[in-house]
Amino acid sequence: MAKIALGTWAWGAGAFGGDSVFGSKTDETNLKPVFDAAMAAGLNLWDTATVYGMGESERILGKFVATRNRDEVLVSTKFTPQLAEMYGNSVEKMALASIRRMGLDYIDIYWIHNPMDVERWTPGLIPLLESGKVRRVGVSNHNIDEIRRANEILGAAGFKVSAVQNHFSLLYRSSERGGVLDYCHEQGIEFWAYMVLEQGALSGKYNEENPLPAESDRGRKYNPVLERLTALTDAMKAVGERHGISCSQVGIAWALAKGTLPIIGATKERHVVEAAATIGVTLDNDEVHMLEQLADTTRVDARGDWEHTME
Repeated sequence: MAKIALGTWAWGAGAFGGDSVFGSKTDETNLKPVFDAAMAAGLNLWDTATVYGMGESERILGKFVATRNRDEVLVSTKFTPQLAEMYGNSVEKMALASIRRMGLDYIDIYWIHNPMDVERWTPGLIPLLESGKVRRVGVSNHNIDEIRRANEILGAAGFKVSAVQNHFSLLYRSSERGGVLDYCHEQGIEFWAYMVLEQGALSGKYNEENPLPAESDRGRKYNPVLERLTALTDAMKAVGERHGISCSQVGIAWALAKGTLPIIGATKERHVVEAAATIGVTLDNDEVHMLEQLADTTRVDARGDWEHTME
């Protein structure tokens, strides 16, 4: 089983894409070496969504997948309820559009992106599973009650939620406090942690003198609190020095230590090389506890506008 997934939220331009959310300039030319480096490092699990660049991220990923044998690559994408009207309010139609956009025969794992109406959207996954167009399904940004209900709906048809994908980082542990993480571990459900590095704010690269891109969504969110993150990122760097890894890798190693499958944004070759190297790093319990205590003292609310609390 894959231990790390690679995220493509920042791939391509367009609404909710790399330029507007991250302030990054990414296209097929500069992303292909990233894809190739990841595959060479043994990282073959790729996470995207229809809403990322309104299909642009999926389109780029599909071009790269076409250069490989299909069974060498695992593809994860999502049904986003906010876009449902564009696809006739049909989970199946959005999934099939993703399949066509990426040039695939099937999707390895398909998600309900947000829990706007669990009763309405979860049943739409069943015909996709029955047809084989989707191999596994998961839910994202769902709290424990919503996950249980989704599992009941799927269970009545002989299927199950195989994974949960929620925001989870040193700064945002709502899924742990709300019981989601324990529930997943008890039920054999994979927990995919996104925004582990808080869009770079926990990478150790940014500070008051070197802020995130000011006109990006992440810059507007994190630049005002970078000073409050200094003690935490300094501690992450110190832990990294003991293990011979970077600040970013410490953030990934923390997520692995919590029993999660972290999703790491992949826009540069070094991102994927560092991510692959982190798999062999183990933080001890004292290091994990110390980092979490420091993170709590920052009092930074990292919850996204699209999320409801898990607690």
